[in-house]
Amino acid sequence: MKKGTVIKSTGSWYQVLMESGEIQECRIIGKLRLEDLKTTNPLAVGDEVKVGPDEEGRGVIKEVMPRSNAVIRQSPRRKRDMHLIAANVDQAMLITTIVEPNLKQGFIDRFLLMTEPYNIPTCIVFNKADLYDDYALETFQILKELYEGIDYEVLLVSAETGGGIDALHDYLKGKTTLVSGQSGVGKSTLVNAVEPNLDLRTGDISDYTGKGQHTTTFAEMFPLSFGGSIIDTPGIKMLAFNNLTPLDVAHNFRELFEKSAECKFGGQCLHKNEPKCAVKIAVESGEISPLRYMNYLAILDDVENQNAWEIHEM
Repeated sequence: MKKGTVIKSTGSWYQVLMESGEIQECRIIGKLRLEDLKTTNPLAVGDEVKVGPDEEGRGVIKEVMPRSNAVIRQSPRRKRDMHLIAANVDQAMLITTIVEPNLKQGFIDRFLLMTEPYNIPTCIVFNKADLYDDYALETFQILKELYEGIDYEVLLVSAETGGGIDALHDYLKGKTTLVSGQSGVGKSTLVNAVEPNLDLRTGDISDYTGKGQHTTTFAEMFPLSFGGSIIDTPGIKMLAFNNLTPLDVAHNFRELFEKSAECKFGGQCLHKNEPKCAVKIAVESGEISPLRYMNYLAILDDVENQNAWEIHEM
């Protein structure tokens, strides 16, 4: 069998970049032995696989190599299952914007909850800087200080003017990067600005809904001429977490987890109504962002309600 990397998944067929440099169309026959994950898709872009021929000489994926990490979300269609977005990434890049469409700040924290469990370094990129008025720039500065204060990298860029593109180029160079964002934030336009040869399909904001329109249908890996590669993903509308427990949520808000060492109940504290909770005290004093804390409580409520519903259904 020969080794390769999955570079595109369309659901039933996979494009695999073989070690020889050849791209081979492959499919799966039978069930693969994978990690103990109930997923809607057995393979993700970035998976390293072993390929052999079938009776007609076509490529068949026979084995999936152990993953160094995976980015996983709750399936938007099958609520009890998970969906693999990508595997074996060096880092992630979340593209967002303050305007057109308007910022949904809670989405940033939900995205970070996908990458944090695997310690995947994540950069938050604010696009469309050329459209920012004074209020939008002030909002960006507040968020920049917030996320840099908890050791996330933050960039301000404009695909339109080229501002910040050099910094983005440096961030991507030599790494395998998952690139994601909500629809309409200019993800494909921004990637094209960094690597014009890719010529990814772009779309506009819907005049009727004010929301972005999907331009990427399937996740796909693209090599970068200056070294490294990106995994471009479909725009994400929402994120939920049926794979997490309440403590998982608490432990993956990094500044809350660090402060929990001072809580009366330590790492078992959910920072809601527990006595002598150091996190709540830090929020009241401004040491921990009230904005992040409110997003934490919203996600925690989602997870607790979902778990209660599933127990009731059993």
